[in-house]
Amino acid sequence: MATASAFRFAVNGYKGRMGQAVLRVLEDRKLPVASKFDKGELPNLVKADAVIDFSTPEASLALLEACANEGLSRPKPLVHVIGSTGFTDEQIARIPQFAERVVIIRSGNYSLGINLLAGLLKQVTARLEAEEWDVEITEGHHRRKVDAPSGTALLLGEAAAFGRGVRLNDVKVTARDGITGPRGVGDIGFSVVRAGGIVGEHSAIVASEDEIITLSHSARDRTLFARGAIQAALWGRTQKAGLYDMQDVLGF
Repeated sequence: MATASAFRFAVNGYKGRMGQAVLRVLEDRKLPVASKFDKGELPNLVKADAVIDFSTPEASLALLEACANEGLSRPKPLVHVIGSTGFTDEQIARIPQFAERVVIIRSGNYSLGINLLAGLLKQVTARLEAEEWDVEITEGHHRRKVDAPSGTALLLGEAAAFGRGVRLNDVKVTARDGITGPRGVGDIGFSVVRAGGIVGEHSAIVASEDEIITLSHSARDRTLFARGAIQAALWGRTQKAGLYDMQDVLGF
């Protein structure tokens, strides 16, 4: 098994804000960068052991196929850490087909705090009846973010739905406008803010007629997501090919 210092990274989307944060953390930790590439550039994976990918769903799927093909000539599969968000259901359904040849780690958020929050939310919703307790997810990001709700908000929604034993797509409400009538029993609602340079604000509100539980997380610097993605890649070097998420990385 390669040591951390011998484990070589490729960075997709390196011109973006998250890609730049990943490169800074790799440099600070003296972890070698084998290659970096962005939109319109061919991925170079020849010398890489792992690729950290904060780009777009389309680019991530194309890169995932490249990782699978590259892995055919190697004794160990590549690690592909996917931080892209905004996947459609159809795109998500394509990801597992590469899991036999790639160590795939995909998460809507690589923060330790967010993943702890998701774990707590699962426990809360598993213990409180949907008929009496409503769930709302609120999130805020910078004005440049293109997808909504955020991948993190959906991660929290999935956690709430998991606790209740339902599919998020069956209970998700992402927009309210006009005379909407009362909320449906068991609905999981989402509210979105896009303004200025907000890095990431997320709250899960679980409310009954008499009391309100609020679980919240504030991100102050993108570096925390970069550190989590690199931690995930280093964890992945000891794993077999398969599909994982940050809950697996953290042992939750």
